[in-house]
Amino acid sequence: MTTLFERPEDRPLADRLRPASLDQVVGQDHLLGADGPLGRMLGAGRLTSIILWGPPGCGKTTIARLLAERTNLHFEPLSAVFSGVADLRKVFEAAKGRKAVGQGTLLFVDEIHRFNRAQQDGFLPFVEDGTVVLVGATTENPSFELNGALLSRTQVLVLKRLDEAALDALIDRAEALLGHALPLDKDGRAALQAMADGDGRYFLNLIEALSTLPPGPVLDAGGLAQVVQKRAPAYDKDREGHYNLISALHKSLRGSDTDAALYWMARMLDGGEDPLFIARRLTRFAVEDIGLADPGAVQQALAAWDVYERLGSPEGELALAQLVIYLGTAPKSNAAYMAFKAAMRSAKQTGSLTPPMHILNAPTKMMKDLGYGQGYQYDHDQADGFSGQNYFPDGMERQQFYRPVERGFEREVGKRLEYWARLRAKKG
Repeated sequence: MTTLFERPEDRPLADRLRPASLDQVVGQDHLLGADGPLGRMLGAGRLTSIILWGPPGCGKTTIARLLAERTNLHFEPLSAVFSGVADLRKVFEAAKGRKAVGQGTLLFVDEIHRFNRAQQDGFLPFVEDGTVVLVGATTENPSFELNGALLSRTQVLVLKRLDEAALDALIDRAEALLGHALPLDKDGRAALQAMADGDGRYFLNLIEALSTLPPGPVLDAGGLAQVVQKRAPAYDKDREGHYNLISALHKSLRGSDTDAALYWMARMLDGGEDPLFIARRLTRFAVEDIGLADPGAVQQALAAWDVYERLGSPEGELALAQLVIYLGTAPKSNAAYMAFKAAMRSAKQTGSLTPPMHILNAPTKMMKDLGYGQGYQYDHDQADGFSGQNYFPDGMERQQFYRPVERGFEREVGKRLEYWARLRAKKG
C-alpha cells in the first residue's frame, strides 16, 4: 500500500524540480556566477556568513541548502517563525559538538527578520568563533529589520525576482519532466509569467495546475485567466515595498513623467494601498515640488482628496489619477521648499534676536518711551506703497531665502521681487 507522496511523481512539481546543484539555479547569476560574490567564495573554498535578501520564490532556501552541500557543511534549517531561544541553544550546542570533531555547520534561518534584537544578538558569538556559518533569509530590508552588530558580521546579498528568461527555463524543465507541452499559446505563456510576478514557486504551482487539466483547446491569455488565479502583488503596505513605490511615484512626478507616475500609483492601488495615503503624499508633492510655479496645484490636490473621500473606491480613484496627470504636467519648483529650509536653518543659528524696534507695537506709554514703534513707516502712506524699511533683526545682514525659478507663475513672482529690490536699493 502506497501513501501520499511516496512515489516521486506524487510529490509537488516545485519539489520535484528543485535544483540539485547550484548551476541549476535560475535567475541569480549575478551572485552564483564565477565573478559573483558566492561564486568567488566557492572558488576560494571558503564560505562566510551571509544574508540572502529577496522576494518570495526566488531560491533563497534552495541556494542555502546547495551551499551546504557544495562546502560539505552540515545543513541545519531553522524558521524564525516557529523557533525561540531554546531551539537556538540546541542548535548551537549541536554545532559545537560537530566543530569539535571537524564538521562545520551551515545554520539556515528562514525569515530571520522575525527574530527580535536580543535574539539576533545571540548569534554573534557563534558566528564570530566559526561555530556556525549563518545564512539568513529575509524578504524585508535588512537595514531596517536586522541590528547593526549582526549586519557588520555578515554580507548582504540581494536576490532578484525571476525574470522572463528564468521563467522560460522553468517552463522548459517542467515540460521535460511532465513529458508534454503545456496547453498554452504564445500569449497564454506570457500571461502565465505575468501572473507569477517573479515568484518561481508560485509559477511552478500554476504549471502543475495546468498539467492536471483534462484535454482541451490551447489556452490564450483570456482562457488562462479563467482556469487559474492571478498571484496577489508582492506589496507590504507597512514595509519596504510601500516606501519603494511611493518613492517611485514621487520621483516620476518630479521628473514630469506622467505615464510612469500613473503606473506606480496603479501598482500601489492594485497592491491594496490606502488611497488616502496616496492623496496625502500627492498633496505634499504639490507644495514641495511645484509650489508657486503653479499655485493651483495644491488646490487640485485638496480637491482630488475631497472627491475621493466623498466617492470612495473605485470611483474616487479617478480623481487621484486626474491629479497625477495635473501634477506630472505642471511646471516644477522647489524654491518655496528650499526657502523654508534655509529660513529654519537661519532661525536656529541666530537664536533669540529680537525684531528691530521700529516694527514693534507700543501699546503702553512705557514702551513708547523705550522707542517701541519709533520711526516705523506705514507702507500704504508711501506713494508707491513700499517703504523699503529693514525687517530683519538689528545686527543681522539681510538674507535671501526665496529664489524663484524661471518657470510657471514663479517667473511673475520673480519680477515682483526684482521690482521691490530696486525700490529698496533706491530708498537705501
